[in-house]
Amino acid sequence: MNGSLRWRIILTLVVLLLGTAYLLPSLPSVDKTALSRFLPEDKINLGLDLKGGIHLTLGVDVKKALDNTLARIGDDLRAVARDEEIMVLKPKVIGGDKLEAVLLRKEQQKGLEKILDKQFNYMNVESKVVNPDGKVKYIFTPSSEYKKFFAKQTLDQAVKTIRNRIDQFGVAEPDIRKQQSSNRIQVQLPGLSDPERAIKIIGKTAHLEFKMVDDGADMKKAKKGIVPPGRELTVIRHRLADGSYAERPIVVKRDAVLTGEYITDAQTRFDQFNQAYVSMSFNARGAKIFERITGENIKKRMAIVLDGKVYSAPVIQDRISGGDASITGGFSTEEAHDLAIVLRAGSLPAPVKILEQRTVGPSLGQESIDKGVTAAMVGSVIILAFMLVYYGFAGVVADFVLVLNVVLILAGLACFGATLTLPGIAGIILTIGMAVDANVIIFERIREEIRRGLTARAAVEEGYSRATLTILDANITTVIAAIILYQFGTGPVRGFAVTLTLGILTSMFTAIFVSRILFDLYTSKRAADAPLSI
Repeated sequence: MNGSLRWRIILTLVVLLLGTAYLLPSLPSVDKTALSRFLPEDKINLGLDLKGGIHLTLGVDVKKALDNTLARIGDDLRAVARDEEIMVLKPKVIGGDKLEAVLLRKEQQKGLEKILDKQFNYMNVESKVVNPDGKVKYIFTPSSEYKKFFAKQTLDQAVKTIRNRIDQFGVAEPDIRKQQSSNRIQVQLPGLSDPERAIKIIGKTAHLEFKMVDDGADMKKAKKGIVPPGRELTVIRHRLADGSYAERPIVVKRDAVLTGEYITDAQTRFDQFNQAYVSMSFNARGAKIFERITGENIKKRMAIVLDGKVYSAPVIQDRISGGDASITGGFSTEEAHDLAIVLRAGSLPAPVKILEQRTVGPSLGQESIDKGVTAAMVGSVIILAFMLVYYGFAGVVADFVLVLNVVLILAGLACFGATLTLPGIAGIILTIGMAVDANVIIFERIREEIRRGLTARAAVEEGYSRATLTILDANITTVIAAIILYQFGTGPVRGFAVTLTLGILTSMFTAIFVSRILFDLYTSKRAADAPLSI
């Protein structure tokens, strides 16, 4: 046995051992207690169509997000103008994605327009009206390029936030992708046992604000819609003894003194009465702002507002340093845990709405698995029998590498944490046929060389060298198609692309590399001029 053959055998054995090690944890019938120290923990993840779960289509309110951004742009414009001693009334968002700003002195138009050109060049001046009293009213609209950029950015941020929330919720292999043209997001959550809770976590905007309470407001007038300027009427919720929630009105200042964008961590904690609450930590900038606000408002109430509802409004007893705060509100442990998840993951850039919800039962998934496995087994048996009858010894080689190919595909799925879907099973079945096709090309080439009068060793050498390039060309083009499917397909289609790609790579390894080892071992034991029956 020469050195080259020896190293090829060692490499094949190493690959086979690694494949077996990754495959064993995925086999439920194998007792892995004694082997747990030596086996990886990776298992083959089943997709939504096999394991069951939920499929959601979410609609992202990009227009609402744009309105919120326009309001912040208006505040920024007013602040920059004030620094230049240019007086602008508080801008407001009006219908049709427009921002209205009023300049108090018309002689300051050039100064304001210079600021617009320098720092707000993505906003177009739709109209400018000079009033008789000397005020100038501007109507701004964002450019079409900015709107496209903003819509893409909003969807990307929503996908990232939803993925962070689902990852913390503990769902294995979720499939989350955006539909840019319709401002929608598709979410597939396989194996989910509590879909309603997941929907609440996904759909919560989690816009956290800290606002000062106006305890001097007339609550009777506020209930009738009459509130002082810069104030708003909202509700504060509190938990009743029976576990239900009640709400009572409260007046807060409209402008938030601090938002949740500065939160770095949120955890569930319990007080001395074993009541759950959420503890938060701010970053350095947020901690500095929080310390300043609490120092300026001692003995006043600060409302903690989440998605427009006040969860608590404690009295500030002293300046709070260190960057820590908490949200109390009579939470159950599960509610506090879920709130901590969405605060850690960050707020959604825009409200989302559940447009479609489909549930796939695990029984349907098991039926799909059974039928897919049956189809694969029947197809494999037919192919194995045909190769054995038609090619003799070469058929035995083909059958061995075919079984090895399937083992390596499943091991690859476990190793890379890929998801097996029903189309993925179809991809495995297709790969079985493609692997046999590679062997047929090689065997027919060897037959041609034997007819030319070459010896067994020479025929094998020539047959593999001539067939390898053809096999590589055909398989590389298929891999490229599979990569495109994975990039642009949805969950089940991506599952097909994954198994197809893995199958092609393993089939090239087994058909070109492993089967060649078996032929070399066979011919090395025979005389150089001995015939080869194939």
